[in-house]
Amino acid sequence: MTERISIKGLGKRYGRQWVLRGVDCEFSPGEVVMLIGPNASGKTTLIKCLLGLVRPAEGSIASGGTTITSGAAPDPAYRVRIGYMPQISQFPGALTIRQLLEMMADIRGIAPGELDDELIEELGLRDQLDKRLGALSGGTRQKVSAILAFRSRPEVLVMDEPTAGLDPVTASRVLARAGRLRDAGGIVLITSHLMEEVESLADRVAYLQEGHLRFLMPVREMLEITGAQRLAVALPRLLSSNERTTVAQ
Repeated sequence: MTERISIKGLGKRYGRQWVLRGVDCEFSPGEVVMLIGPNASGKTTLIKCLLGLVRPAEGSIASGGTTITSGAAPDPAYRVRIGYMPQISQFPGALTIRQLLEMMADIRGIAPGELDDELIEELGLRDQLDKRLGALSGGTRQKVSAILAFRSRPEVLVMDEPTAGLDPVTASRVLARAGRLRDAGGIVLITSHLMEEVESLADRVAYLQEGHLRFLMPVREMLEITGAQRLAVALPRLLSSNERTTVAQ
C-alpha cells in the first residue's frame, strides 16, 4: 500500500546559495501533483532530494514512518518503489533496449513475473528491443524512459517534463498510464511547462518560486478563486493577486 510522503522544512544550498528553503508539504496516495515554477525555482532539486540523488542541508522527507533523508545518506532500498522518468535520459549507447531493461530489472531485484511490460506493446517497441540505444531517435529514447519508469510497478512516480520529445499519441498514452497509477492509489508528481497537457490529469498544483513553495492547491480551487476555466489562465491571475496564498496540505 502506498504511504503518504511528508516533506518538512526541506532546504538545500550550493555554497551560500539556497535553492530550496523551508519547503513543507504532503503528497497523498491517489493523487497527481503538478510541480511548476520558473526556471531555477527549485523543482529539479526537490525531485532529486525525493529520489535520494541530492542530500538536503536541512529538513526531512518521510514516507510511511520511514525517514527517506534527514541530512544523512539515504537508504537506497526505498527507491525500489519509485519510478522516475527524467526529461533527458542518459543511456549506455552500446547496449540494446532489451539489455538495458534486463540490467535495470536485475539492479532493482525484480523477478520477470513482477514486471509490467504493457507499455512495450502500447508504444510499439516490441520489434525494436534489439536496437542499440545509441542509434535511437530522441523520441524513441523517451519511450524507453517511460517503459523503465512504469516497468517496476511503482507506488510513486516522478515525471520530469514527460511529454518532451514525444508525439501526441505517445504522450497521451504515457499520461493515461500515469492516471491509472493514480487511480490505483499511487502518487504521481509531474513537472511540465505544458499545462494544457497535464491539467486534466492533475489534482493539485505545487508552485515553487525562488526555492520557496508559494502554494499547493487543488486545481478546482484555483479555477474557482480566479473565475478561470483553464489552468493556464488561472495561474497568472492567482500569482498577480494581492492576496496571500497559504499552503494547502
